[in-house]
Amino acid sequence: MNTIYAPAFAAFGGSAFGAISTIVTGWVTRRRKLRERHDARSIAKRERLYRSFIEEASRLYAEALVSDSSEIPQLVNLYALVGRMRILSSNEVVQAAERAGRLIVETYLSPNRELVDLPELMEDMDPLRHFGETCRRELLSVASR
Repeated sequence: MNTIYAPAFAAFGGSAFGAISTIVTGWVTRRRKLRERHDARSIAKRERLYRSFIEEASRLYAEALVSDSSEIPQLVNLYALVGRMRILSSNEVVQAAERAGRLIVETYLSPNRELVDLPELMEDMDPLRHFGETCRRELLSVASR
């Protein structure tokens, strides 16, 4: 092999390596940005779902404290939200939501509460605390990936 070709092959190899590294870097950067966008959308979707569940469950729990008549259509809406959580969320979040739903049904079945009962109820007034804490842990774990 002639020594004249060695510098030409070196130049060609350097150019090829530079081109390939640019392509790979662009591909990795694009993939990372797409993953970040997907994670941000996933978090936003879960936040909206959890907010809807908390609003509906809070309203139903307050209704259950003072009323004997259950609102079956609203309970169905609550369990529809739980069903959506089964698709998007971890088992811990789904179990916490089901636990909150059972508490609401049990509250409907229990005797009505009066305003004078409020001081003793203050300790139990946050039936969604466990659900909220579980959701926060899940959202933080998704965000930290």
